Amino acid sequence: MTAPLTPAPCDALSSGPRSTMETLQAVVLAMPMARTLGLRFVHAEPGRVEVEIPVSEAFSFRPGQLQATAVFAVADFAAVAAAGSVLPPGWTNATVDTTLKIVAPAQGECLRARGRVVDAGRLLTVCAADVWAVGAAGQQRLCATLLATARNIDMGAARPPQG
Repeated sequence: MTAPLTPAPCDALSSGPRSTMETLQAVVLAMPMARTLGLRFVHAEPGRVEVEIPVSEAFSFRPGQLQATAVFAVADFAAVAAAGSVLPPGWTNATVDTTLKIVAPAQGECLRARGRVVDAGRLLTVCAADVWAVGAAGQQRLCATLLATARNIDMGAARPPQG
């Protein structure tokens, strides 16, 4: 089992030895949307992933409060990355269905999303995430919850025949 990354404040970075979890992080962070949002991993272990994004004016609908699209994105990244963390080597996944419920304003220094696997199957994985708004003093307030389904894809089977 891989040791989890240590939770850190909104502006700190984690590092450690190369592992399956770090490979998952590299795949997620290679996505342009993840980089644009400033997504970073706080914690990763099989079945559980915690990520965060800074509260950025570029994604706000009014000063200091993120628009729902950014809230959805961080929740989706956390939940589906958690689902991906339990896949065998050579497999990937993609979101096929989600429901997001916003329960409070997304305002503070950053949003921290804690993703988890609800039920992992061969074809589909049900996953979830709670999104917390983190204030300057570290206080956290639940601002959204997401339930998602990810399609598991065998990349070996997805390749066209060589010939």
